[in-house]
Amino acid sequence: MEEGIPKEPGPPAPHEASPEPESGHDPTLAAEKGAASPNDSEAALPKPEKEAKNGAPKKLCGYLLKFGGKGPIKGWKSRWFFYEERKCHLNYSRTAQDANPLGSIDLATATFDCKVEAEEGTFEIKTPNRVFTLKAVNKQTMMYWLQQLQLKRWKYNNNQPGILVSGITDEALPGNASPLHITLELDNAETDEFFCPMKTPPGLVGIAAASQPVPEMPTTLQNISLKHLGTEIQNTVHNICSNKQSKGNGRVSQGDESHKFGENQNEEHHLQADPGLNGKETEEHSRLTQKLGLTANFIQRAKKQNSNFFAEGFHEKHIQDKVRTLEQQVLRLTEDLKSQKQLVKILHKALEAAQQEKRACSSYLTAAEDQDRLELVRHKVRQIAELKKHVESLQQDKKALEETLGLREEHIKELQQHVQLLMDKNHAKQQVIFKLTEKVTKDFMDPPKMEDELDPGTFLNPQEKVEHLKDDIEAYKTQNRFLNSEIHQVTKIWRNAAEKEKLLLMKCAYLQAKNCQIESKYLSVLRKLQDTLPSEDGKSGELLKKLIHEALQWDVKEGAADSMKLNPISEYDNYGFMTVPDYEVEDLKLLAKIQALEIRSNNLLNHEAVEKPLREKWNSIGELTPSAELKHLIRSGIPPEHRQRVWKWMISLRVRSMQSPHHYNFLLEKCETMEHPASRQIELDLTRTLTNNKHFTSPTSKFISKLRRVLLAFSWQNPTIGYCQGLNRLAAIALLILEEEESAFWCLVCIVETIMPEEYYSKTLIASQVDQRVLQDFLSEKLPKLMAHLEQHKIDLSLITFNWFLVIFVDNLISDILLRVWDAFLYEGIKVIFRYALAIFKYNEEAILRIHDSLEIYQYFQIFTKTICDGRKLMNIAFTDMNPFPMKQLRNRRAVHREKLEAELQELEHIKAIFLREKAMKIESLEDATSEDEEEAYAGVP
Repeated sequence: MEEGIPKEPGPPAPHEASPEPESGHDPTLAAEKGAASPNDSEAALPKPEKEAKNGAPKKLCGYLLKFGGKGPIKGWKSRWFFYEERKCHLNYSRTAQDANPLGSIDLATATFDCKVEAEEGTFEIKTPNRVFTLKAVNKQTMMYWLQQLQLKRWKYNNNQPGILVSGITDEALPGNASPLHITLELDNAETDEFFCPMKTPPGLVGIAAASQPVPEMPTTLQNISLKHLGTEIQNTVHNICSNKQSKGNGRVSQGDESHKFGENQNEEHHLQADPGLNGKETEEHSRLTQKLGLTANFIQRAKKQNSNFFAEGFHEKHIQDKVRTLEQQVLRLTEDLKSQKQLVKILHKALEAAQQEKRACSSYLTAAEDQDRLELVRHKVRQIAELKKHVESLQQDKKALEETLGLREEHIKELQQHVQLLMDKNHAKQQVIFKLTEKVTKDFMDPPKMEDELDPGTFLNPQEKVEHLKDDIEAYKTQNRFLNSEIHQVTKIWRNAAEKEKLLLMKCAYLQAKNCQIESKYLSVLRKLQDTLPSEDGKSGELLKKLIHEALQWDVKEGAADSMKLNPISEYDNYGFMTVPDYEVEDLKLLAKIQALEIRSNNLLNHEAVEKPLREKWNSIGELTPSAELKHLIRSGIPPEHRQRVWKWMISLRVRSMQSPHHYNFLLEKCETMEHPASRQIELDLTRTLTNNKHFTSPTSKFISKLRRVLLAFSWQNPTIGYCQGLNRLAAIALLILEEEESAFWCLVCIVETIMPEEYYSKTLIASQVDQRVLQDFLSEKLPKLMAHLEQHKIDLSLITFNWFLVIFVDNLISDILLRVWDAFLYEGIKVIFRYALAIFKYNEEAILRIHDSLEIYQYFQIFTKTICDGRKLMNIAFTDMNPFPMKQLRNRRAVHREKLEAELQELEHIKAIFLREKAMKIESLEDATSEDEEEAYAGVP
């Protein structure tokens, strides 16, 4: 291979696009060796040097030493490194003329480091998978490479496309805000100059370095990569082919050579072999030569030239392997000979035994009388017995010898250990003797100087040490400045990546919300078609049934798997309530799906805009104290992680005077000793409590037993009420949030005895009836059009709203809105129920006005509270749109209606008393008439 003037890749023209690489291969060498577009900007970081006068940026390439390898060939190897702009990879090959790189380093996620303690020019590139150790010629070249690699990494990370989140409709956003447009503006400000830019080392980096000779290594084999042997063979064949062509064409200029060199690389780039397939090198080599059109003679010459690199290294190894094989054969033949000798001995003994047996048999046959034969048999029996005894004695001797042998082996091991200790001791003594001898010889050859004698070298040592220390200080300063720059740049890259990830999450959330809105609209259209075409039997009816069936197959649980961790929607929420209403009527199944989609959409849209700032405010609150700000936060909803703590605080404010340490346990003991009259009714209502919550559906649930004890304890706490239907739901909500029985008990006491008026849960429920009349007054004032519509159709609202007030909307609102109502109710009192009752009718006013049949209105009232999905909108109606009404006004209205209700009740009692008197008088008159008839009958009897 010719080593005169190496081929140098020429820079591509500005208007030419770099050729696209084939699948599975690296780009062409022209792009790999640092070719960059002239339009690339380097304003994000301080430029280490000015661009060339022609405007084209300098190419980052050059020779470096790379530490690697395995076993005896591990060490420094010379490699040609070149930067690939498109992928942000630092590729490396053995020489600048190689067509296929041996590997690459991903700089996009890499960090750089240099250590003062290491050899001069040594630095590291750390990737998530591997650490690459490289070494430059000198310190200046090392710093130039580090600065350039930092710059390339920053440009690649900073030039990533931005993020745009748009396309959300106005009605989809909270508060009818404008459409969302979010763009990520990366920090393009110039990085602080922690160290001065390094000048380009002449002839050591860039395209000019390709014309320099390859750095010499101690041996040729050491610089060859055996791991990528297939690539090495390809590069060798390519270089031989290119050199032959250059010789045949005669002399060419350096520019023409570089141009042809780049073309050859582009043409033969697809010939790169997989470096891991070392077992198929011969097959790959033949396939490559077929593609190149080489003849068989040329292949043989190429193999001979390529084998010169490996002949010296493998010759000695081959001889050692041959000698080792012969030694193994000699050992194996020796063992075979021993076994054959033992076999011959055994055969001799068997032959002797056979001959003796033959002689015995012949004597037995030749005997004249039976007596002689019997004597022979007896003789053989005696011999067998003697032999058995002899065998037994031999076995005993064998055991004794084995025991003796074991003892001797142990003794030999002890002696060997003792000998080894003596040898180690002797060796240590010899070492001490050698050191003492060396010291004596050194003292004899160079006797120590007297104290008064002065060595002129002693004056130079401190000065030299100072110079060395100054050099070390400068080296550490340079390292510190570089590492500060590296930390600063990596931190900015990380912040940009985190910002991108955050905005991508926001974009995903808004896209999911939009998808939910589209699905809910689709289901709404199906529901309308279902209402308008109930008896359609044609093709449209069949298609409608099919579409409705497919829509009902959708399950909310699938959304939980695909949704992000912002606000996942599953079958049950955090407190165990069903997220999809369980309507028994088949026609309302579509409505349940629409509600689930709207809830999910609202949660996704409100997370970043409302929920996240609200959680931050709650996290910043320490000790709780009543204030206007806290009141506003509670109205907005308490986050689940703070709800238990805040509820306990609000309940404690109201029942502090009634609480005692062991009061609840005392009531439980009383329940065990005596049976309350209401215990039977409590048992009946336990299984009918919160049927839409998974914690109360099973009779064996721990919440059922807790609820039983809380209700029994309250029945003894307040004997005037004992138990009223509805208290089970209040206690169940308290148990879900507070978890502890005693806390749930005091929550029930707080609601019944401090917040609600007296006689609210009595047998007559007089206070509850008063509140229904007060509610109708507020509806007439604030929603006159709606009340006129309901009066026209003679709708009695108390049939619907009475249960709202009695159980505080439990089983009426979805769990998320219900708990927000309870948050404000426990802090502000019963007026919150009035506010939300008015807000519910206002929320659905238009839908109610469209219904003109009293039966349909009653049917709609059975489900219309569960169709409310936007809790924020309902809260704004309750606390903002409705004019405020103070508790004084509420008390006055209650007093007026209570007076009227009591008068009505008294009138009813008076009418009832008159009726009972009249009934009693009629009964008496009938009894008198009957008695007179009986007397006359008896009088006529003889």
